Amino acid sequence: MTSRRTFLKQSSALGAALTLAPLTTLSAAPSRDVSSNKADSPRARASLNILILGGTGFTGPEQVEYALARGHRVTLFNRNKSRPDFFKGRVTDELIGDLNGDTGALADRKFDVVIDNPTTLPAWVRNAARQLAGNTQHYMFISTTSVYRDQSQIGIDEASPTTPMPSDLDPYTLDPAHAAQYYGALKTRAEQEVQAHYPGINTIIRPCLIVGPLDRTDRFTYWPARIDRGGEVLAPDRPDDPCQFIDSRDLAEWMIRMAEMRAFGLYNAVGPEKPLTVAEMLYGVKAVTTAGAQFTWVPWEFLQSQDVRPWRHMTVWQPPYGRTAGYQRRSATKAIANGLTFRPLAVTAKDTLDWHRTRPQKEQDATLNGAINGLAMTRETEVLAAWHASRKS
Repeated sequence: MTSRRTFLKQSSALGAALTLAPLTTLSAAPSRDVSSNKADSPRARASLNILILGGTGFTGPEQVEYALARGHRVTLFNRNKSRPDFFKGRVTDELIGDLNGDTGALADRKFDVVIDNPTTLPAWVRNAARQLAGNTQHYMFISTTSVYRDQSQIGIDEASPTTPMPSDLDPYTLDPAHAAQYYGALKTRAEQEVQAHYPGINTIIRPCLIVGPLDRTDRFTYWPARIDRGGEVLAPDRPDDPCQFIDSRDLAEWMIRMAEMRAFGLYNAVGPEKPLTVAEMLYGVKAVTTAGAQFTWVPWEFLQSQDVRPWRHMTVWQPPYGRTAGYQRRSATKAIANGLTFRPLAVTAKDTLDWHRTRPQKEQDATLNGAINGLAMTRETEVLAAWHASRKS
């Protein structure tokens, strides 16, 4: 059976793969506390007893903070490793266990709402359901837009076909070495487990790229960090290429409000509300710095020749044609109609950069060395030189 740590490491290694979705938890602890202030959040009409599976990674802390500010009671269930006892004294209880193993700490407990953040493998849903099925009125599951089968479709919505598991693979006995390459299919099967165990009382959220403070995947953080260094910055393809992402705080706070409304069903959590281009994103990030970065737009064909990959090296971006034509053009109409809101790009960019500056120097250096995602600055210099040379020939 695949361990959470093994799967997350494999997913990170496949960061450039089309099917890799936003991670909601990481095995290592973030380097500082949640950055957003929830103190002025209005109280909910009724206090809910909420169980959050995970809760100490990336999106989870934002959910906890917002839920507490709204007057809810929160219990956490996790391995107590990412941020040991982080919310001790502030939440109702912190239960220790593992979705991939012992879920006994959940036995004989009842909750108004369960929020499932970390689950990737369908076995994790099944393990939790042994204790929780019949003991909650609402199960919320964070899935991913990577479940969609045809990413060339523009305007993908909740009714679009999803990716099935290959008929010759059992998701419950899948070799851990191959699990990450079936990420979308595994999430699809996990969704099916949720629907089977919590019929009529489930909410499945399919986010696109999740960004903001505490994002240690560097799949957005790379841009504020790189632009803040100034100089000539390699930018992907064309300025009017589309891009989509959602601030982790917008996702977390909306999920708590959805719990309060008992809103069930499938929802794409995709932002921003209005179409955004890569140029608008990059210049929006630049606006919160004083570094004076200059962008050089390099065509996709040339980037391919230089082995510069979308998503992995040119983060947030996918080629807006061919099999990824719809990757950054999905529909969030249903979620917006149900109250999903988005903070300004300038807020996300500034808060992410401010948080990045608090990280250990080793982590900051890794961001600009392309250790996780993003293009190493030394490699960026080489590609830019090759591009300029090609223009002269």
